[in-house]
Amino acid sequence: MSTNKLTLISLLAAVCVIGRITFQFLPNIQPVTSIIIISGAMLGVLPAICIAIITTYITNLFLGMGIWTIWQMIAWALIGLIAGLIGKMKSQKQMFLLTIFAFIAAFIYGLIVNLGTFTFAGSFVAYYLAGITFDIAHAVGNVIFMIILYPILNRVFQRVKRLF
Repeated sequence: MSTNKLTLISLLAAVCVIGRITFQFLPNIQPVTSIIIISGAMLGVLPAICIAIITTYITNLFLGMGIWTIWQMIAWALIGLIAGLIGKMKSQKQMFLLTIFAFIAAFIYGLIVNLGTFTFAGSFVAYYLAGITFDIAHAVGNVIFMIILYPILNRVFQRVKRLF
């Protein structure tokens, strides 16, 4: 991986960290998932996974580290992987497809994190249903952030593409 690509990954992870900490007062509404999806689609799977792991680790140093940290890394890495596969399908409707995926990704994220942490709560169904409103908020936030961030990051990635 080139130093230019590592620099871009570091900057995107820093933006995710700042975004997640800035929006911490709104439960599950943050730009992280959308940035990982856009990065996966435009830069590839590996950069998206790196951004997911770095962002989760650094933000959880501030917000609280626990068993959920591993599951958040896994969830966001899987979302980056799927976004990278969607990005390989070059389409005129890429933003539309990624926005739909961003909505669905919130529920994928919630399911993975809940599967990893429900053992402390007892019943998975009750645990999952108790958090469904947070997944819905995450999904709506993802769509809003995709609409705002996709055009901006698309332009940035088109300019930076010359460096790779």
